[in-house]
Amino acid sequence: MPYSESNALKVLSGIKDPRTGRDIVSAGKLSDLIYKNGVLQVILSIEPALAEGFEPVRKLVENALSQIDGVDKVLVLLTSHKASPKIKKVEKKPPQGNPHKPRRPQGYQGDSKISSVIAISSAKGGVGKSTVAVNLAIALAKQGKKVGLLDADIHGPSIPIIMGMRGIRASTEEVEGRRLIKPNHQYNIKVMSIGFLTDNEGPIIWRGPMVQGAVSKMLWDVNWGKLDYLIIDMPPGTGDVQIGLSQDIKPSGAVIVSTPQDLALADARKGEEMFRKVNIPILGIVENMASFSCPDCDSVHYIFGKNGARDEAKKMKIPYLGSVPLEIGIRESGDSGTPIALYDEAGSKVFSDIAKNTAKELNSL
Repeated sequence: MPYSESNALKVLSGIKDPRTGRDIVSAGKLSDLIYKNGVLQVILSIEPALAEGFEPVRKLVENALSQIDGVDKVLVLLTSHKASPKIKKVEKKPPQGNPHKPRRPQGYQGDSKISSVIAISSAKGGVGKSTVAVNLAIALAKQGKKVGLLDADIHGPSIPIIMGMRGIRASTEEVEGRRLIKPNHQYNIKVMSIGFLTDNEGPIIWRGPMVQGAVSKMLWDVNWGKLDYLIIDMPPGTGDVQIGLSQDIKPSGAVIVSTPQDLALADARKGEEMFRKVNIPILGIVENMASFSCPDCDSVHYIFGKNGARDEAKKMKIPYLGSVPLEIGIRESGDSGTPIALYDEAGSKVFSDIAKNTAKELNSL
């Protein structure tokens, strides 16, 4: 049976919701079907309390659809649509443990143990957030740490390109009776990106709940193993998606990336305010494209302004983690898939210092 949407729906109509006995299509569980280049993505809407019990259904969907001709990989995403909570007076209790440790959903299996989760964020696109995330991860790995890198920028996944992993696809493995995604390895870092599950060249047109569901799956359904740091390249912006992801992931701390330009700094202030509202510690700000050293005249030019992020950090009373110059080598190394932090040169030292400062701020929490 060749793939078509009608054939996929026919297969799904034969799979029952164990709670109601109805098939998942007529029960309204199917949110979307997305097929491209042999990869079939299935979005199922499940109430949070039922997610754990729906795991057998997820396996049935995955196995059934993989039998269709032309379907090479099936990705089943469970999204949770939570009802608005009823307002009631409750007695406040003191928090137990570290509130910024990454959470696991009930019933999580596998051997993942992540000590710290660091969100790399920018309220404005195009400021070099992904470049900073990748090089920070590599710098930490070079310091002997076990590091994972999660590309949560669903609409613009650039991590596979910067890490030299174009065309690589994700695979799965059975862990404690549950099918988990195996992270790919590059430069001694465990890497996961939506780019490993979709066509890197095509646009991903998803709404907020689908984006949050995909990121949750890449966080909780990946067998990360033991990590000292999980670096998350967040999607740019400060809207509902970013707030929802921040609350769901609950990072140990956030790093804000900005250029010295006034427009970028105005958005950086919005990012700082967002993290404060969701009670996520801000580890500091990184100033990208801080200066340009002219190779012909030996002079330094501040194309986007001078010390804008450093001054803004003082105003916001957050740490200044360091500056990254506007340098051809950083751009070329990212385009070629061999990030600058891999090498022992000036560009690498910049990110090594930022990594040390970030770890220092994290340890001080």
